[in-house]
Amino acid sequence: MGAMAGGPAGAADALVARFLPLHPKRIDLSLGRIERLLAGLGHPERRLPPVIHVAGTNGKGSTVAFMRAVLEAAGRRVHVYTSPHLVRFHERIRLAGRLVSDEVLAEAFARCEAVNAGQGISVFEITTAAALLLFAEHTADALLLEVGLGGRYDATNVVPRPLATVITPVSMDHREFLGATVAAIAGEKAGILKRGVPAVVAEQCDEARAVIEREAARVGAPAVFAGQDFSAGEERGRLVYQDGQGLLDLPLPRLAGRHQHGNAAAAVAALRAAFPDLPASAYEAGLSRAEWPARLQPLKRGPLPALLPAGSELWLDGGHNAAGGRILAEALAEMEERQARPLLLVCGMLATKDPDAFLAPFAGLAQEIIAVPIAGEGEGGGGAHDPDRLLAAAAAAGIAGARCPDVPSALRFLAARKWPVAPRVLVAGSLHLAGEVLGLNGTPPE
Repeated sequence: MGAMAGGPAGAADALVARFLPLHPKRIDLSLGRIERLLAGLGHPERRLPPVIHVAGTNGKGSTVAFMRAVLEAAGRRVHVYTSPHLVRFHERIRLAGRLVSDEVLAEAFARCEAVNAGQGISVFEITTAAALLLFAEHTADALLLEVGLGGRYDATNVVPRPLATVITPVSMDHREFLGATVAAIAGEKAGILKRGVPAVVAEQCDEARAVIEREAARVGAPAVFAGQDFSAGEERGRLVYQDGQGLLDLPLPRLAGRHQHGNAAAAVAALRAAFPDLPASAYEAGLSRAEWPARLQPLKRGPLPALLPAGSELWLDGGHNAAGGRILAEALAEMEERQARPLLLVCGMLATKDPDAFLAPFAGLAQEIIAVPIAGEGEGGGGAHDPDRLLAAAAAAGIAGARCPDVPSALRFLAARKWPVAPRVLVAGSLHLAGEVLGLNGTPPE
């Protein structure tokens, strides 16, 4: 997975750059290269703390954030592996709750580089091997392991027997690697299911659910499905979760948006399967404390929100596909119902993404879009859409627009206008853009 913009480069970042020449000329999803490297490292994947393995298109990071918060509220030490990062590479790895230090990460990278001995391997594979090495060598009570791309042939899919697996909502994304249909993509995600290992399946479209059901039956993975075996809904300002074990009366998730109810439900279901002894108080505290950057994250301090008129709202989200656009539009529509404000989008997208599909849900909701480029080439070296391409997609959705050279310029442009009510501004369209914004604002993930 590609590096995000912003942040000072350290020894670990420099080593990541050195891995690039080893990357296969053509990305072929395979486990052979990482299995070879892990064998040379003494099979750290066999010495991990209990693992919950998470795949899906949208909601993986938020689901992991909820699980981490609940486990830590229960006093458990938790390792976490997520991708991609937003500002600096070390955001991907938490050791017993803390982001890995640059020195520890660089040392693990160097060990992997020495064992790999110049053989072909992808950047994600060698850095995942380094993460697994660290997870095996540091004590923890759980490891929350997020898939990087797909599932079946993802470098994380080397854990022989996790405690549980989770598949968050599946939709169209990375079709160049995973397939041109939701069914094909769902099949790749379902590749993490293991015989005898409980599987938690979040709400899915019918096409994805059918594929996951078939694969769970084929491999012998006992699966529970959202809406059938567990559910969560808002009642009187609380989140009521229900499954075969009974009810949990919980606070609404700290993470904004109704879609987070489903992510929280999947997290609770997975934890109840993997750690049945967790007290209700841990779920209560965890949902109240969970944080996940660039997922409808309010930016309330720093130089960027200061550029907007007093009383304005500035939100940041890394959503970049059709499902992400729909989820975001629904969340912003809920905000509009609670407090009406002009909704303004600042948007940049990678050239591999579909701006028409992402922006269509904002028709009739967003008043204006400011399109910006994304610094650097972005994931996969494919570059970013020219702002004019985003403006054409916005026009097709009936949204007026303009272009600016960067996010600060876009915010100044909007601030120079006269607004009857202080506006609500959403920066979205790319995790790369989100990382750029957090770096510019001096508020990187911690």
